[in-house]
Amino acid sequence: MRRAGLFGVPRVRPWSWQAFLLGFVIVAASAVVQGVCVALGAKLYFAAFLPSIFVVGLVAGAPAAAFAVALIIPLVWWAFMPPFFEFSPLTSDYTDSINLFFLLAVLLIGLADLCRATMVIVSRGGLKPSGESAATNPQ
Repeated sequence: MRRAGLFGVPRVRPWSWQAFLLGFVIVAASAVVQGVCVALGAKLYFAAFLPSIFVVGLVAGAPAAAFAVALIIPLVWWAFMPPFFEFSPLTSDYTDSINLFFLLAVLLIGLADLCRATMVIVSRGGLKPSGESAATNPQ
């Protein structure tokens, strides 16, 4: 792992096995948190997993975050949607929840990728002026 210059966020190379392992570990930790939420009566199936996608995307990159999403959807379907611990046909409510989660996951992965690129730019000293720009017209 190497550190970015911004806020000391550790980064992992995006396609490395460490990135995918980190994605798996964070999904497992989020599943434990989601299990506690379900035990307390919450019916938000993907609530604990949304922040984990952003964290995985920020630390390990977009491929590991997409891998985490691919793990989360069947996990939630199997473990947290009634009947618990079995795959049953999806109702329209469950399908809507999965579709909304997928949309939010894509947006979070994109945001995390932009934040990662920004950290790289800032750690290299920021953007360099390219000479003339449209904003400084000498006329």
